[in-house]
Amino acid sequence: MGLRMEQVPELVATFLAHTQVRFVPPTEEEATALDTLLVRAWEEAHAQWPTVTLPVRLFVIHLAERLPKVSPDSPIAPLLASLSLAELYLTCACLQGTASAHEAFERNYLARLPGKLRSLKQPDAMIDDVCQITRVKLLVATPESAPKIGDYTGRGALLSWVLVTAGRIANKLRAAEKPAPDDSSEEIFKVLPGQGIDPELDVMKRRHHAEFRQAVREAAATLSSDERHLLRLHFADQLSTYELASLFRVNQSTISRWLKSARQRVYEETRRRLQERLGLSTPGFKSFLAFIGSQLDLNISQVLEEKGVVPAPKDG
Repeated sequence: MGLRMEQVPELVATFLAHTQVRFVPPTEEEATALDTLLVRAWEEAHAQWPTVTLPVRLFVIHLAERLPKVSPDSPIAPLLASLSLAELYLTCACLQGTASAHEAFERNYLARLPGKLRSLKQPDAMIDDVCQITRVKLLVATPESAPKIGDYTGRGALLSWVLVTAGRIANKLRAAEKPAPDDSSEEIFKVLPGQGIDPELDVMKRRHHAEFRQAVREAAATLSSDERHLLRLHFADQLSTYELASLFRVNQSTISRWLKSARQRVYEETRRRLQERLGLSTPGFKSFLAFIGSQLDLNISQVLEEKGVVPAPKDG
């Protein structure tokens, strides 16, 4: 007959309270064996990462939350044995923001990414970007979510999981580098205000979309390489200002200021080039300029083509 929860050892009760499955209450013998197993797993994991300190209770909760879904009467010991317990210990400590855990993860996993990515024929020009973004995604919390390293469930080697994550990021970067199809601009121009109401603006939409695309492209080219890199990470790679602040080791307001400044320069330069080519004498064209501001971010993400890791602009 199973024990009541108040009779179960504290560590076992904590573990069972956090599993996805409501297991059949253990017998006294089973509870004692599980308690011993959990303590041993924690001790052995700590021995593998001696510089990383993690309270046993946090480790046990982390394990319980990642235990596979099985039937309530399944034995727990084989489930634990199937997991990479030492690597779950490290990722749990990383989730807690432990500096020594971050250092161990950097040294044993992230530092090996460049070589692994090269062996998979990833372009050299992209590898540094992939490694930077992988580091941020896995280790940096945002106001919306915890670090993605918490998604590691311990089923399989941690290095393989990190490599798969980096590979997905590389695929996304390659897709972002592909030129947008010509008809994408047509779709943008369809949402301009005035269709069927302002005939002059309708004409501009049909006639000048190529000039608009070219002006944005030329305006982006006037930025410094570090400004283009920052804009690409934000608009094309979709890193938040919170993540960028961690990546460049500055505060979030500084990142926001850099982005605002670079975006404003692209807008002003786009406006100037269109003014030279098309003129600014009609109300319809002023509506066209308002549209430029509203759609600029999408076009920035499409025209930034230069790759290569460069430092962010210096503050001040």
